[in-house]
Amino acid sequence: QVQLVESGGGSVQAGGSLRLSCAAFGYSFSMYCMGWFRQAPRQEREGVAAIDSDGSTRYADSVKGRFTISQDNAKNTLYLQMNSLKPEDTAMYYCAADSSVFCLGRILNGDGNYRGQGTQVTVSS
Repeated sequence: QVQLVESGGGSVQAGGSLRLSCAAFGYSFSMYCMGWFRQAPRQEREGVAAIDSDGSTRYADSVKGRFTISQDNAKNTLYLQMNSLKPEDTAMYYCAADSSVFCLGRILNGDGNYRGQGTQVTVSS
């Protein structure tokens, strides 16, 4: 049973930083792409960042240069370092995992075989 558990969300002022974590249980990182997508109220789901088992990364244009995705394979934990946060980054952030051939693209489309329960990020101006 694959389980993804996010943590690290919170409230910050614009320009601040947060680091999200996603602990994965029930599988090995080497089998999947991992990533993050977000969804704000009344808005479409938006892929944020994704990383594959080789460490290749992909980012949404809206977060490039501000967010960094990384993973610790020994701890089976995924991270998202978010710097220079903006009010438009406010959303529920979900950790996702996908095992398909086009997994990086799927996660950046806000999809994935598995996802966590989400952690709220609120950025005030």
